[in-house]
Amino acid sequence: MKKNKISKNWLNRQKRDIFVRKSKIEGFRARSAYKLIEINEKFKILKGGMIVVDIGAAPGSWSQYASRIVKNSGHVISIDLKKMDEIKNTTQISGDFTEPDIQKIIKTNLVKEADLVMSDMAINTTGIKNIDSIQTGELCKEAMIFSKEIINKNGSFVSKIFMGSSFNEIVALGKKLFREVRVFKPQSSRKDSKESFIICKKIR
Repeated sequence: MKKNKISKNWLNRQKRDIFVRKSKIEGFRARSAYKLIEINEKFKILKGGMIVVDIGAAPGSWSQYASRIVKNSGHVISIDLKKMDEIKNTTQISGDFTEPDIQKIIKTNLVKEADLVMSDMAINTTGIKNIDSIQTGELCKEAMIFSKEIINKNGSFVSKIFMGSSFNEIVALGKKLFREVRVFKPQSSRKDSKESFIICKKIR
């Protein structure tokens, strides 16, 4: 009974959500596209011709938006544990980006250094907010460290982070690796969500 009630509440929230409705009209696979759109409008991280690496890409809304911006002169490499339906102007890699073999495949698919590494990854939540924050934070740190290996000196890194015990540690790592670090919560993030996004620019 409790599970049915939760499912009903989730469905009702989806129906009321303006970004869910908008994503269906504009052809995005998920409402999360609008988080990246807001980030890009504020921080100018995407433009035509860029090489972008999207970590934890499924269902693919960030890759969809990035592909539209970089156009045919750019390219998006999308990585996720789950297989996704094809997206124009992307290369899709199935696997765990933390595995050395998958990182090697990513590097092999780069025709030049990346301009942007982005991640909307989060672990499958346990419901225990502090544990969820720590585990998602570890993914963010791994993605940030990996990004330094593949982006150019003026490149950018964007990742989801949760407010919690690992927040300051992630920001400190960002400042150690990059010259510019900002934290931003898009309006399209749900009000009850603890998520924000870290935006890092220019490798040190």
